[in-house]
Amino acid sequence: MKKRGLELLSPALNAETAIQAILHGADAVYIGPPSHGARKAASNSIEDIESLVDFAHQFRAKVYATVNTIIYENEINAVEKLIHDLYHAGVDALIIQDMGILRMKIPPIQLHASTQCDIRTPEKAQFLQNVGFSQLVLARELSLKEIREITEAVSIPVETFIHGALCVSYSGRCHASQALTGRSANRGECAQICRLPYSLTDCDGRFLCKDKYLLSLKDFNASHNLEDLIEAGVSSFKIEGRLKDVGYVKNITALYNLQLNEIIRKNTNLFERTSFGKVNIKFQPQADKSFNRGFTNYFLTDRKPSKISSLLSPKSRGEEIRDITKLNNGDGISFYDAKGNYQGVNINRIEGSKIIPARKVAIPDTGPIFRTYDVKWEKMLSNETAQRKISLEIRLSENSIFAEDERGVRVILPLDLPWEQAVKPLDYSSIFAKLGNTPYILSDFQNNIREERFYRISELTQIRRNLLEWLDKANRASYPYDYRRKEELSAKFPYTHLDYRDNVSNSLALEFYRSHGVESIENASEVSHQLKEGNIVMTTRHCVLRELGLCKREKGKSHNLRFPLYLNYDRGRFKLDFDCKNCEMKVMLD
Repeated sequence: MKKRGLELLSPALNAETAIQAILHGADAVYIGPPSHGARKAASNSIEDIESLVDFAHQFRAKVYATVNTIIYENEINAVEKLIHDLYHAGVDALIIQDMGILRMKIPPIQLHASTQCDIRTPEKAQFLQNVGFSQLVLARELSLKEIREITEAVSIPVETFIHGALCVSYSGRCHASQALTGRSANRGECAQICRLPYSLTDCDGRFLCKDKYLLSLKDFNASHNLEDLIEAGVSSFKIEGRLKDVGYVKNITALYNLQLNEIIRKNTNLFERTSFGKVNIKFQPQADKSFNRGFTNYFLTDRKPSKISSLLSPKSRGEEIRDITKLNNGDGISFYDAKGNYQGVNINRIEGSKIIPARKVAIPDTGPIFRTYDVKWEKMLSNETAQRKISLEIRLSENSIFAEDERGVRVILPLDLPWEQAVKPLDYSSIFAKLGNTPYILSDFQNNIREERFYRISELTQIRRNLLEWLDKANRASYPYDYRRKEELSAKFPYTHLDYRDNVSNSLALEFYRSHGVESIENASEVSHQLKEGNIVMTTRHCVLRELGLCKREKGKSHNLRFPLYLNYDRGRFKLDFDCKNCEMKVMLD
């Protein structure tokens, strides 16, 4: 039985971060190109991406480029050129949301369906597989049962998020930023409206909750659910965070790398990693050392979880500190003051069990204190914290030298060198074990040269250099690219009507959907500019009533509430609609 490949997919703000992700165990990285990535602040030049590809492909690790915004009509030619450039740079796949790309004049590069495509049902997953996608990034809100239903319906790899920030709205269907600021999340310019404070009122203006971060979710952490996700059929495990710093990426990648390796160790007949190279992590990863708002596994194991939002602050709370003496001079800490407000301060020094802060602030004697910045930890992470090496076997004979590595790459070179009578046997293994800063490590060496033969060490050293150069060339020549799958033109889209939330923003996307059976298509709101009162700007499985213990489906919880309810902010309010049958909350312009 063929083993299932498991892919750890890490985010990259830039090429440097991507390289560190790979060194710390990532099987693939995703990175923003010069334009049309859903994180506009995380764009990179084609030259930098090409250099990253060269590094990644040494380990057969993959590079995915995020061309996952909607595309305007006047940008089609520019996006076609961008995709050609990414293809020639060696990128393995594009992560996209705009179906117009499937009608562009582009090379046969592999396509992955972004989480912006809002994949929540087996029917939609099957359609995207049928029209040529090679990997599907599922919506983050799904339970293990829902994920399993999708993986059983398709034959291509399924990707899920396992760690990092959560969007409160279904991805690709959030228009709150556009409505309030003109900055569209579907264009990579999200203003993070969900991280603002709101007051919840009823139709009479009575306050149910005041100045709380009602839409700001805790961070996702599926580290205790990896085996469940694998059993549900997931093959690619995605860490969120293309705007996160390199220390975050090192730590979280290392954490999940170790966990995946342990799962594989217990199931060597079933699973394998999709890249090569043994990773040596030089520290103990710890999730709460990196940016987090507190953790939740969201809806993975419970369709209606409670307490999944960070009501008091959208900022990182770090790790909880139970022993003040463990803090360092220069650390950053956070806490909630007597009024329940989030406070943060740096530490000047620790005097016994007393914290001397850098500014005057009342640190509570009771209640949790969190470390948001650990001086020693960050200093450690700024150094080299991991190595990754490819195992190499070398066999030496009197006529040739043969090498084979764990990637399956093989090289044979002639050993046509003059030799002299040896005074004592030469230690060939020590010469060929000196692999320096190359990605190789000698795992096995066989010498079949007669002991009486002596070769000059300088000539053997040059042979070793030549051998490694040819291994690199052979790896590049044999790198196993996958290409775009064929589109089934007869495939039918699951729905016959698309509205402004389905993000059709150009004529090519319009033609795509029409050719697959969609009868009625509205323009994306970014194109029509028609967001108005009553329009839904968010649809979410997160429910503020459930979070506050007022769920309408629980008898007696909300019988005194007068609907509709409103989320009030400094410049206006949103109207809330509760679809209790489907356990969804809709946020509408008011």
